[in-house]
Amino acid sequence: MKKFILIPALLSASLALATECKYELTPVVGYNIAEGNIDIEDQVLVGVEAQLNDTGLPLKPELSVLYTNADYDKDSQGSTNIYRIALNGVYEFDKIGSIIPLAKAGFGYETMSTHHEENYDSPFVNAGVGAKIPFTENLALKLETVYMLKHNDDRWDNNLALLAGLNFSFGAKAQKAMPVVAAPVDGDDDNDGVSNSQDSCLYTPTGTKVDALGCALVLDSDNDGVNDKIDKCPTTPKGTRVDAQGCKLELDDDKDGVLNSNDICPNTPLGAAVNSDGCPANINLHINFENNSAKIDSNSEARVQKYADFLTKYTNYSAKIVGYTDSRGSAAYNKKLSQRRADAVVADLVSKGVDAKQLSASGMGEENPVADNSTSAGRAKNRRIEAELTKN
Repeated sequence: MKKFILIPALLSASLALATECKYELTPVVGYNIAEGNIDIEDQVLVGVEAQLNDTGLPLKPELSVLYTNADYDKDSQGSTNIYRIALNGVYEFDKIGSIIPLAKAGFGYETMSTHHEENYDSPFVNAGVGAKIPFTENLALKLETVYMLKHNDDRWDNNLALLAGLNFSFGAKAQKAMPVVAAPVDGDDDNDGVSNSQDSCLYTPTGTKVDALGCALVLDSDNDGVNDKIDKCPTTPKGTRVDAQGCKLELDDDKDGVLNSNDICPNTPLGAAVNSDGCPANINLHINFENNSAKIDSNSEARVQKYADFLTKYTNYSAKIVGYTDSRGSAAYNKKLSQRRADAVVADLVSKGVDAKQLSASGMGEENPVADNSTSAGRAKNRRIEAELTKN
């Protein structure tokens, strides 16, 4: 009788660990030291920083907006309103005690309400360090030193800002699920790799290959997809396409009625009549000649070589090379030109190793057109070399 085993229920924790809030907002006040802006006095800054925490990235995006009213130096007189907006990436380090060190870097744009000498609106880059000192879960003191560098006409100007503010955290907190307690293993009495609670065949003989339910696996020794019990070719080479009985599947890729294993002309055009070897009785060799000449065009040599390779491999075949022309010129001239071209192809085949006894040549001139001679496209089709293949 099959043994049934009760699986203990999985234990999971319902508690979660809270992490930081999604958003932070920090109104800041500080002091700016205008190190490079030689005609602007140092000034007090006010502003706000907004930070997003739940991006999943090491750097947290921060938008910083700072404002100050700065006096020009004693020689220049007057003052100007300066607005700075920056987009930064903030990296927070591990806590040291309760203090959270941080570093940031980014870029921004500075604009001034009035300009003097070489002080202009311009982009800047900034970098800084600081720390957050928490008072409560949602409130902390934030201290920062930020260095800003901008290009003013033909010089580089820089500012050093010392900032302090109250950091407010708010928004739903991200949650980290407690780890799930793994269920105990319930045993595998027949050592088949399937636990007793999932095993539908508990007492499978040792060493038997089994399926996911622990029952004897139907074997397919040659991995052809056919069960060994019905496989009539149980040692089929890997990757061979097989039929329902596991034997090599005979294909006819060019669909000429001759199986690939017997087809010595495997790329016969669809619909062409073929012999028992799968070869058409008549084919266009697509050989071109120089204009009004029997000299074979150099681009056609590869086609001549391919046909020569076929005839040297299958010496039980003979080929009659037949030349045709279009209807331009006299019929007598075309007849002679087509004969010279057919003879030239035969000579080229012989030079490439074909036995001359396998070859013959015939010039048909403008006879048997396959297209309309009144068009250039039709005339091009009629100028052709065909091969009539005969099995000896």
